[in-house]
Amino acid sequence: MVSFVVRLKFAPQHRSEVAETLRLLTAESRKEPGCITYIPHQLQDDLDTILIYEQYRDDAAFAAHRESTHFKTHFEAVLSPKILDRNLEFLTALV
Repeated sequence: MVSFVVRLKFAPQHRSEVAETLRLLTAESRKEPGCITYIPHQLQDDLDTILIYEQYRDDAAFAAHRESTHFKTHFEAVLSPKILDRNLEFLTALV
């Protein structure tokens, strides 16, 4: 299983567009056969920081996600140019 969190920082003026784009990206990502979990969060004390918790069946499923039309349309085309800071942390389950 591939698990990770990605932390994204955006400018306040993009808040509503980011939220709507994440809604669309999430709906499509959850339909992927290899996607186990895809949950975006907005930090309570920093509304312009998004944390996304993602899990995929394996490396191939993760690669398929990154090659999907919805990832390219929503993340690469809309969100990526607006990101001020990005941090990706891969996780290893303990149990």
